Amino acid sequence: MSQKAAFTQKRFLVTFGFVTSLFLMWGLLLSMSDVLNKHFTNVLHLSKSQTGLIQFSVFGAYFIMSIPAGYFMKKYGYKPGVLLGLCLFALGTLLFVPAAHAASFGFFRIALFVMGCGMATLETVAHPFAAALGDQRTSELRLNFAQTFNAIGTIIGPALGAWVLLRTSQPGSTDLSSVRILYVCISVVIILLAAAFVMLKVPSLAAPHATDPHVDIEAVNVDTEPGKPLYEHSHFVWAAIAQFFNVAAQGGTWAYFIFYGSEVMGFTAERAGVYMSLFMAMMAAGRIVGTSLMKYVAPHTLLAIFAVANIIMCLIVAQAWGLSSFIALLMINFFFSIMFPTIFSLGLKNLGSHTQQASSFISMGVVGGAFFPLLMGLVANHNVAHAYYLPIICYIVIFLFGWKLYKVK
Repeated sequence: MSQKAAFTQKRFLVTFGFVTSLFLMWGLLLSMSDVLNKHFTNVLHLSKSQTGLIQFSVFGAYFIMSIPAGYFMKKYGYKPGVLLGLCLFALGTLLFVPAAHAASFGFFRIALFVMGCGMATLETVAHPFAAALGDQRTSELRLNFAQTFNAIGTIIGPALGAWVLLRTSQPGSTDLSSVRILYVCISVVIILLAAAFVMLKVPSLAAPHATDPHVDIEAVNVDTEPGKPLYEHSHFVWAAIAQFFNVAAQGGTWAYFIFYGSEVMGFTAERAGVYMSLFMAMMAAGRIVGTSLMKYVAPHTLLAIFAVANIIMCLIVAQAWGLSSFIALLMINFFFSIMFPTIFSLGLKNLGSHTQQASSFISMGVVGGAFFPLLMGLVANHNVAHAYYLPIICYIVIFLFGWKLYKVK
């Protein structure tokens, strides 16, 4: 760097604070869906592989909604994109009310799909939004900082879900009133957040031109080859692929955490749910440590190191060695912490007018989380510990991206 790049600018602080709150909200709801896996096995009498359809419904929405959200954002801007995402988010949570009355897993999947469409829209908008609120050279720091609050949401989600849903859940029970009440309360919070965004005045974020002699192309996201189509930017293509495998590993690891605690460690479902909050706290700790380390270690290098660490952790978890394997399972989330925002940020470098469209494709990679829990569920039906061999494939791809494939050409 020719000069020290600031984290952000004073005029962006309020907007960045609001955008960061979005990361917290969808982190809470996303992690709570993993508690639903265990609750629905009790109340709706589902198998482990069937509960994988919960993640399929949420993450599958990313495949459907990410590209439309990107086009909507490119046409109307970041603020309308946020409001669209929040409206879909609120609608999805409100649909839990009729789904609970009907006691229908199919209806719950529709509600989860609509909620997932809201998440997909928010993720597609929020990542380039946060990246644009300052110098491009510190975009990884901003995204990892915002994702720290996402991690705080994932700590609150399992704890809240375990206390409300699993505390009184008994095998054979058909009571879904706790699900209904919980999601109505969440929808009220989302609606209030949307109302706050309506009143927010967003500073101008017009993209400069690469031909402007006053533009520092290291500091500002400008396309240095404007005639080049998006798919020819190899760093973007590999970022989308890496993100697919990254969220695949995340979705599977999170979905079967409580089952691992119950079946391998012998915990009660409620206690395993509480430990899941510790699991998510490890991700928050990883983002704090990772963001600090990025001041001294290049983000792509740190990404590669953390990927190798998670390959080792998965091997230990799969052995079912008791406490040591459970600690390794907790550490997976520590090393996973920086992966999503760092891959996202590296994939958006120097894309200029392609940025919004690129964001939608990278967000669409989240569909990996729809399929991988189903694959891990097939193995987990026989041995939940052995299911943790599968994410190793994902971390190998992430390592290759951080080691070499991230480069802007």
